[in-house]
Amino acid sequence: MKRKLVCIVCPRGCIIEADVSELGVEISGNGCPKGAAYAKEECTAPVRTVTSAVRVVGGNEAMVSVKTAKPVPKDKIFEVMRLIRAKTVAPPVSAGDVIISGVFGTDIIATKSVE
Repeated sequence: MKRKLVCIVCPRGCIIEADVSELGVEISGNGCPKGAAYAKEECTAPVRTVTSAVRVVGGNEAMVSVKTAKPVPKDKIFEVMRLIRAKTVAPPVSAGDVIISGVFGTDIIATKSVE
């Protein structure tokens, strides 16, 4: 199966063609080794950083923005979002605080402070 990808590793935006077969992934069109690694990962085990918000109870703001500390498998995004939607926090919350720990090998962390 052939796939065309736009590399997002650097501003060049190389158009990469990946030919996925039972023998592996053949890559062409990348301008650097990082682009080849990105395309192989995207074709075999894609990951994403999830960003969202968690409800704050009793704070000066109703929500605090959060994200995964590391990317999670793409097929786990809906499960991550279910955990985030179910969570509430009480102030104070500082940027970098762990809001939910141990989510598919990473943590959900606050990206801003709320009093």
